[in-house]
Parts: sequence; C-alpha cells; structure tokens
Amino acid sequence: MAALIVLFASLLVYRAVGALGREWLDSWLVAARCALSTMLLFTASAHITRMRDDLVRMMPPSFPWPRALVYFTGLCEIAGAIGLLFPLTRRAAGIALILFFLAVFPANVRAARSGITLRGKPATALWLRAPMQLLFICLAWWVSR
Repeated sequence: MAALIVLFASLLVYRAVGALGREWLDSWLVAARCALSTMLLFTASAHITRMRDDLVRMMPPSFPWPRALVYFTGLCEIAGAIGLLFPLTRRAAGIALILFFLAVFPANVRAARSGITLRGKPATALWLRAPMQLLFICLAWWVSR
C-alpha cells in the first residue's frame, strides 16, 4: 500500500512542478514515468533495510536462495527505475519491469495467503494486490513507449 501512496503522491508532485514551469515535466506521461521510477526506488530500499527479512519470508519455499533473490530483485527495481529515465534504455526497461512484476507476483500471493507480515503489518490483501500489480504492469508499458 505504501508503494501506491508513493506512486500517486510523487505523480502529483511531478505534475505540480511541471505546472510551475518545468517544461520537461509538463505532461502526464513524463510525470508518470518519473513517479514509477520514484516508487521503484522506494520499494527497492526495502531490499537492503531490516525489511529484507520480511521479504525473504515472502519467497515461496520452492525458490532457491531466497535472501540472494531479495537482493537481486532490489537491484532489478533500481535498474528498471533508472532505465525508464533514459530514451535509449526506456523500452527495454519497460519490458523488463513487466516481466519483473509478473515474476514477483507469486511472492505477493504467498504473503497475502500465508499471513506474512511486513514491518509488523499484514501484507497487502490479494484482492488489492492483484489490481495493484496490473496497474504497475500497465504503467510500465505506457511510460516506456
């Protein structure tokens, strides 16, 4: 849920900055691209803080090396966030992020169904997480065009 708040709050901030005269932020597409990048950097930070232990518990038991995968997925989020910002890497970053959002969904399903807590709070319920994931996928597709 925090990811959604960061996404929408940063989108509004970027659009406000655009409205105040920063021409490069004067479109919803560019503001959304920057907001998605901001959200990805925010979520990536969890992979290197104490929250990483919560993320390790989210991993389905069949996945090998869960801690290494948590670090790897954090790096993927950082790479995707940066890749979206540059025209030469934008398309590849968008495709990679779509695949990433699909790949991490099983861990989100496990967290929701198993009652795993994140920072002491229940993981996002599946009825909300699935549409969020779809939003992230659609947003990655749109902003990487």
